[in-house]
Amino acid sequence: MNEPASPPAAAPPDWAQPWFAPWARHGQGAWQAWQSSGDVHAALNASGRAPVRFVLPDALPPGVAYERFIADSACVPTRAGWHDFFNALVWQGFPQTKRHLNRLQAAEIARDGVGARRGPVRDAITVFDENGALLHAPDALWQALAQRRWAELFGPLRPLWRQASFMLFGHAALEKLLTPYKSITVHVLRVAQPFDALGDLSALDAALAGQLNADTLATKPFVPLPVLGVPGWWSANEDAAFYADAEVFRPLRRLT
Repeated sequence: MNEPASPPAAAPPDWAQPWFAPWARHGQGAWQAWQSSGDVHAALNASGRAPVRFVLPDALPPGVAYERFIADSACVPTRAGWHDFFNALVWQGFPQTKRHLNRLQAAEIARDGVGARRGPVRDAITVFDENGALLHAPDALWQALAQRRWAELFGPLRPLWRQASFMLFGHAALEKLLTPYKSITVHVLRVAQPFDALGDLSALDAALAGQLNADTLATKPFVPLPVLGVPGWWSANEDAAFYADAEVFRPLRRLT
């Protein structure tokens, strides 16, 4: 039997960082409760915000797909570590979207089985769930990002970032940013719904759940972005030379 485990032997996330700030409203209290009790599941379940309960990993029966188990039981097997802690925070912040994506995953598994390879819908959900980000932005900004025109995106168009809303959705990306490094890359989805990343996300959650249908996901509607290039997210990016690293800010591959 897996027993509740204490928090990782490390400092808590710096909730003031722009990548963590939207999650502070759920994360700070959960972290403190986990720190005090040593029981991550009780700490995460205490808020009651998620449409699921977080349970010990061995609640998952042998041979049962993780996604199918969640869909059938409304329980999420959760390990005592940062990766699953951040996943639980996203369940709390985007309950409709996470539930919707889980049901899509379960439906794909019910139809095709787990298989050696995920199909396009399951693959897209996994990419977004692990490393997704959300952007509401003016057309010019989005087009420059989609075409990887980095010098323009972070040069002449830099002031337009003040009109944009941006936040992380992927729990693996949040985990990576505990120790930031330049090449951390997220997969950005453009959303039509304006939002305040530090405010009430319920309208964005509802809109996102409606946007991410199976047909849309199958097209993989994401654009890569080295996330520490976002203005205001990393002091080094105030120097234009930060973006000249073609190993990180790669040009768009064009089919010939």
